Amino acid sequence: MSETKYDLDNEPEPAADATTQQLTLVQAVRDGLDTALELDDDVVVLGQDIGKNGGVLSATDGLWEQYGDDRIIDTPLAESGIIGSAVGMAAMGMRPVPEMQFSGFTYPGYDQIISHMSRFRTRTRGQITLPITLRTPYGGGIRAPEHHSDSKEAFYAHEAGLKVVIPSTPYDTKGLLLSAIQDPDPVVFMEPKRVYRACRETVPESGYTIPLGEAAIRREGDDVAVFSYGAICQPVIRAAETLSEEADIDCEVVDLRTVSPLDRETIVDSFEKCGRAVVVHEAPRSVGLGGEIAATIQEHSFVQQKAPVERVTGFDTPVPLSALEDFYLPNEVRIREAVREVVQASWQHDECHNCRGVRF
Repeated sequence: MSETKYDLDNEPEPAADATTQQLTLVQAVRDGLDTALELDDDVVVLGQDIGKNGGVLSATDGLWEQYGDDRIIDTPLAESGIIGSAVGMAAMGMRPVPEMQFSGFTYPGYDQIISHMSRFRTRTRGQITLPITLRTPYGGGIRAPEHHSDSKEAFYAHEAGLKVVIPSTPYDTKGLLLSAIQDPDPVVFMEPKRVYRACRETVPESGYTIPLGEAAIRREGDDVAVFSYGAICQPVIRAAETLSEEADIDCEVVDLRTVSPLDRETIVDSFEKCGRAVVVHEAPRSVGLGGEIAATIQEHSFVQQKAPVERVTGFDTPVPLSALEDFYLPNEVRIREAVREVVQASWQHDECHNCRGVRF
């Protein structure tokens, strides 16, 4: 079983005396990779155009010059070969970080992910683990052509043996990426490219980790719990602030950060505080994570439920080309409308014990 050679402290927020820098999300990815490469010689990065070119979206810019061909490995355009090579490296004790240029390009390597990457711990009865961090930009919003804008996190969340992480801020990106690289098991690390350069945030220069599987409360509230992750967190927070000012509706905004395993405890706690919920994601609606979150609420908190759970999602279609992309993606207007609907709706309870005979 592979063990990391370094141990970083979990940091809920930057220390007051820490040396910091102002980074975008994609710069935080690069900084996290740089930290991991510096601290552990077993960490290698591999993928298409990640070396001299610095990556198609500049996530590995400058790393080849610093660490050379042995640590920053340019590969052929062969996704199955990239992931398969990472499986072999990890089985021999290395910590590979393969990059897929876009999440829609991962599908040729899907057999390696499902047949090998996710199953080695089970297949070897725990004798061999695969500390692989599969990085990939995902999601819409940048006017990209077909296969560049998919949000297929549910594919990976459904596969036992994989963790699935989706950061939404630069600070979280570095801490979650370092946690993923330290993890003894494979992690699919999906980076919301729409917010790669949308904002800057204070990020410590030193290494730190944020635990996988723990959600973050981005805004405290008492009326409606709104669950989201990735790039969609930004319009959710803006919608929550507008609703507070214009309609006196107080939303609690929960950034899931890890979609597998889900932080069900935080989901249940936030919902029970509010009694109402909206789930927002840009992936298609059917069989999406919104349904899993709604089911979690039904299973654990039915008695506290004041209204049906609303979902604001992408549509059950391929992501359209640029002319219709804004219509496809959840936006502030759709989020505000869903919150208003769930506030106005209510369950009607028969006068009976244990809420039997509930109708709506």
